[in-house]
Amino acid sequence: MVLNQEKKSKRSFQSRQPAAAHRQEEAPVPSDKAGFDVRATASKILAAAVDRKIPLDGMLDLVHGNAAYKQLSDADRALARAILNSALRHLPRLEAAIGSMLDSPLPEGARALHHVLIVAAAQILHLDVPAHAVVDIAVEQAHRDPRNRRFAKLVNAVLRRLVRERQDVLDRTATVSPVPDWFMSRLSSAYGKNEAQRIAEAQLIPPAIDITVKSDPDSWAEKFGGRVLPTGSIRLPVFQGSVVSLPGYQEGEWWVQDVAASIPAKLFGDIKGWRIADLCAAPGGKTAQLAAAGATVIAVEQSANRLVRLKENLARLTLDAELVQGDLFEFRPEELLDGVLLDAPCSSTGTTRRHPDVLWTKGPEDIAKLAALQAKMLRHAVTLVRPGGLIVFSNCSLDPLEGEDLVANLLRDDPSLERVPVDPAQWPGLEEAISPVGEFRTTPAMLHATDGFTGGMDGFFASVLRRR
Repeated sequence: MVLNQEKKSKRSFQSRQPAAAHRQEEAPVPSDKAGFDVRATASKILAAAVDRKIPLDGMLDLVHGNAAYKQLSDADRALARAILNSALRHLPRLEAAIGSMLDSPLPEGARALHHVLIVAAAQILHLDVPAHAVVDIAVEQAHRDPRNRRFAKLVNAVLRRLVRERQDVLDRTATVSPVPDWFMSRLSSAYGKNEAQRIAEAQLIPPAIDITVKSDPDSWAEKFGGRVLPTGSIRLPVFQGSVVSLPGYQEGEWWVQDVAASIPAKLFGDIKGWRIADLCAAPGGKTAQLAAAGATVIAVEQSANRLVRLKENLARLTLDAELVQGDLFEFRPEELLDGVLLDAPCSSTGTTRRHPDVLWTKGPEDIAKLAALQAKMLRHAVTLVRPGGLIVFSNCSLDPLEGEDLVANLLRDDPSLERVPVDPAQWPGLEEAISPVGEFRTTPAMLHATDGFTGGMDGFFASVLRRR
């Protein structure tokens, strides 16, 4: 395992290795370097996500998350998140870049070394950080790990070459699929090869910040220098800082919500005076939409902690809803409802711009299990509405098994239901997201970028059903 350009020195490298390793064992452990802890923490969290399938959100939680991450400063936590997001978004290409510089693959037992190299490569190729510091700290990581000490010189050589050949490496790896093979296969089957490639590439672009306002989107867009989207959401221009410091946040005039996530609640139409249940309601963006539109809303959420967050969000927005903690399968209103919104738990493959770990922590088997759960939830949701009432079913998966196929199967098996087609004429600017049968299907490749504004949106599926 050597640099390709150094094949001629392979014999001498291998013969010197045992002595070098012995000297490293006897050497004193170097003192901490500035920036070491954040890179070491990122390497460990990356390993947990990729090798142990642990979701990133849980590990980055400041209350229950990774202990080393919680001990970092605010600035270092931000850097760790940037490193992890870049590493996971570009993982196949980073692996290809490193692999192209080795004569043979890393040993099977060198996963820790692999993650050190990936973390360093992500910074060199995709982040604006001093390259010399990245190389220095990665070599330090190798020195400190008894499993990797013998590879410290290799780490140094690979990364220094990566710095020198940065643009060439980016060009060479641009044809490598940025998503796992299993996911690209499913995308191609559902959308065709060309569209699948567009979706995969779109997921490399960090998402914009979209907000939903209570009223007068044009005025708020002008105030923020934002762009009004086809849903009435506002897309903010790229900016530095915290959204909570923006005008109107503390006053409860708006909330952050991806443009695609704002669609399902709007599909009910005019709901003034309706009684609607929002199942799986937290964190509450859709509950807020329904309440702001004049509905009497029952927000059902199983998690007590998430229900607390929902309550806090509604309080800031000065909006009311009846909050119910419990299993949605046990929820039975005293009277049948006018509508039910079921934004069901799913594989979240439509949100990988903001959650790039999804494609590495989940797989086809998870999609199948979640689709079965969603079908069960939807069948229960149907029983909660009156004849003539509406059910809006949605999720943030790109997979038809959790969307189009699921609804088609339900309509085939339940004659008491009918689909209410969405009229593309009512959604100017989003016509391409409405299928021939009248269901919404957004992808990250939709809503093209304009001057000063990032393009894209979350992948969402939504269908409107009526109980006969």
